Amino acid sequence: MKVDYIVVGLGLAGLAFCEELIQANKSFMVFEDNSQNSSSVASGTYNPVILKRFTPVWNGHQQLKLALPFYQRVSEKLGKEFDTKFATKKVFNSIGDENNWFIASDKPMLAQYMKPEISKDKIEGVIGNFGFGELLGTGRIATKNLLVNYRGYLKRANKLQAVSFNYDELIIGDEKVFYHELEASKIVFCEGFGLKKNPYFNHLPLNGTKGEIITIHAPELNIDFLLKSSVFVLPLGNDLYKVGATFNWTDKTLDPTEEGKKELVDKLEKTISVPYEIIDQTAGIRPTVKDRRPLVGVNREHSNMAVLNGLGTRGVMIAPTVAKNLFNHLERGEELDPEININRFLKK
Repeated sequence: MKVDYIVVGLGLAGLAFCEELIQANKSFMVFEDNSQNSSSVASGTYNPVILKRFTPVWNGHQQLKLALPFYQRVSEKLGKEFDTKFATKKVFNSIGDENNWFIASDKPMLAQYMKPEISKDKIEGVIGNFGFGELLGTGRIATKNLLVNYRGYLKRANKLQAVSFNYDELIIGDEKVFYHELEASKIVFCEGFGLKKNPYFNHLPLNGTKGEIITIHAPELNIDFLLKSSVFVLPLGNDLYKVGATFNWTDKTLDPTEEGKKELVDKLEKTISVPYEIIDQTAGIRPTVKDRRPLVGVNREHSNMAVLNGLGTRGVMIAPTVAKNLFNHLERGEELDPEININRFLKK
């Protein structure tokens, strides 16, 4: 069977690249074994402002301009809505936070997202003695639901094989790659932290960070916005909230831990003052990179082999942009953004 592309991995990166292929009428086959679940367990929020420092996310405004219509098109294709828009409220912990908010909200890149005033109104059940700042233009993509539905869509189209990819059985020719019964012009690896086992790209500095999230039931909280303090509290409806997230650079397992739960509970109890019940806990390995930029590019020895990875904590925002850049690079010779090109790690 001949196809234009083999795609390995179907998280947000793989999904975004598949959409580029579909738009260009390219044939493809996806391999996905659900071994990496960072996209599925992620909060899925999008926000172009780094609230820890009140600075803009790298290329955040441009990414959102592409990402939001992208997810709307996918929603229309699948007949389901995955994008929930809401405000984000930042809890201030000091007068200094208030001053820094005013300074940042006056900058042109941030002014369109940061309300220039501070709310001193009390929010029932929320601890916020220094008030709140409000962000506009934020929301959440239901990533787990999106990926489940997209995998079903590809399976019905006979474009998905739900099995592990065996690198030893890949044959690389000068102009084609061969895998079992497939013959393809190119292969793209979108494996998340699974890239560490990939013999063609495991030299890249992918530093996975484990993140854990709990889901709580809190009937007395009653907020319809994302609350951001030392943890985020994300409303899901029906009095359910996601609370996260931890960052662990040493544990590479997918198992939720008591240490992770304790860290989240300790921070949560400094954020809200109402009773709650923990009803779920999940964990995943974020594919992060030391310079906080994605890993996108072509293998130095095999021009028909590419990587799309390292989206980190903001995969919802970044995926459509980097997928389009890689597709245009492979098909039209467009230059890769040097900030994401894996060649930045080549030894000089």
